[in-house]
Amino acid sequence: MSQNKKQGVLQKFLNNKRSFPVLAGILAGLYPMLFYASNNYTLINTLGHLGYFLMMYITIPVVVIWLLYTFSKKVVNGKYTKYVIPFLGSFIFLFLMHISYFGFLKKKISVGLLLIAVLIAFFLWRQFKKLIVIQGLLAIIGLITLVPRLIEAITYDDSWGEVSSEIREATFVKKPNIYYIQPDGYVNFSELYKGHYKSKDSTFQKYLTKNSFTFYPDFRSNYASTLTSNSATFMMKHHYYNGNLTLENYNARDVIVSKNTVLDILKSNNYKTHLLTELPYLLLNRPKMGYDFCNIDYNDVNYIGTGLGKPVSTYDVLMEHLSLPTEQPNFFFIEIFNPGHIHGNANKSQGVQGERALWFESLEMAHMKVKKHVDLIKQNDPNALIILMADHGGFVGLDYTQQALSKIEDRDLLYSIYSANLAIHWPNKTDLEKELPFKSGVNFFRVLISYLSNNQKLLEEQENNGSYAVIKEGASPAIYQVIDDNGNVTFKKQ
Repeated sequence: MSQNKKQGVLQKFLNNKRSFPVLAGILAGLYPMLFYASNNYTLINTLGHLGYFLMMYITIPVVVIWLLYTFSKKVVNGKYTKYVIPFLGSFIFLFLMHISYFGFLKKKISVGLLLIAVLIAFFLWRQFKKLIVIQGLLAIIGLITLVPRLIEAITYDDSWGEVSSEIREATFVKKPNIYYIQPDGYVNFSELYKGHYKSKDSTFQKYLTKNSFTFYPDFRSNYASTLTSNSATFMMKHHYYNGNLTLENYNARDVIVSKNTVLDILKSNNYKTHLLTELPYLLLNRPKMGYDFCNIDYNDVNYIGTGLGKPVSTYDVLMEHLSLPTEQPNFFFIEIFNPGHIHGNANKSQGVQGERALWFESLEMAHMKVKKHVDLIKQNDPNALIILMADHGGFVGLDYTQQALSKIEDRDLLYSIYSANLAIHWPNKTDLEKELPFKSGVNFFRVLISYLSNNQKLLEEQENNGSYAVIKEGASPAIYQVIDDNGNVTFKKQ
């Protein structure tokens, strides 16, 4: 048997005199693509995203490396050919990893990566095939990491959102225009003046009082993030994170934007539905649009990104729609990303007091936006049902939000995370609205629909009002109930 036949596949590849530009292009982008997919699968689980990623991470690197390699050989007589694949292969790999990690381009980092690629090409060009092998091994690891997410998608059970036909077929006897304004991360007034917030400014609450809003103290979110909270709220059911410890229940954006129980009921009662959002956060995976109108077009939503950034005005769009004649009742879901919550990670945290100061600064922005919207609605639609309901609290009192993954027994800290503001302007209100049993987000629309349908029986199948957390430190990793149905601090594994 010849020596070549005795060599393994790997050794044959390393000893082969060919340069393999196509393979270099594939492996330069394969691991970054798999890395992004495994960490952000719910953002890219569409055929459109698959095509985009194959183009950006595989096809373009292959074409660029092959063309420049061929150009170097044939046009410049091969003088720099030995550097082409080592430079491009390493730079494309590092650049795409940078995009995959941050979700956006950082210019200074990109320049640094360019310099690193130059050094790799100059000093390690003889070892470029070993670099390709390393990239291949990383791709295998990336594929192994992605497989559980694919299995989760294939085996996903959406039966958690099923509700009785009685609530799904509810018929409204009152059909006011409904404006659901959601200021992100705004704790209830019952917490704002105590605990870790200790606000001394009640100007905004006085403004709402003057405008005939009814307050619901101690109202809570059932989950600690926008996606987990809203998906439970709009389905009127607990998902318990689908048992997922990655902090995001599967298909949350599709549940919120595409199809949910609340939208179905509104449409069956002839409501025209509108989604007005300052940022494309809920639209990142391009879910099928279940609303009749959305102010952000998918052509303006990046395939890679965080969905955060500079907000667009929802006020101008709302003003335009309020001027349009319509014979249908309207439902507006208006998402405002203030005051939000404190920074997510330790490396960005300014400490408890620094984060508290930033939150209150953002709170002023929230007040300004909400006032503009409420004033506009009341001027144009005096009999409107205006709901001011937050998705969760601001996490003030923690250094950063990831600390919520640890077991917390401090009542004020838990309420800083889960307390959610709820104030409602009722059309033709009576004292009866004060007594409506609004306790938590998961049952909010059930209570509201019962009121609009004048059907008390719909309240018989309420979910428990507990609040739930993903815990990874201080106890065995699992989903725990941290506030019970009655608002008491607890710690029970789900």
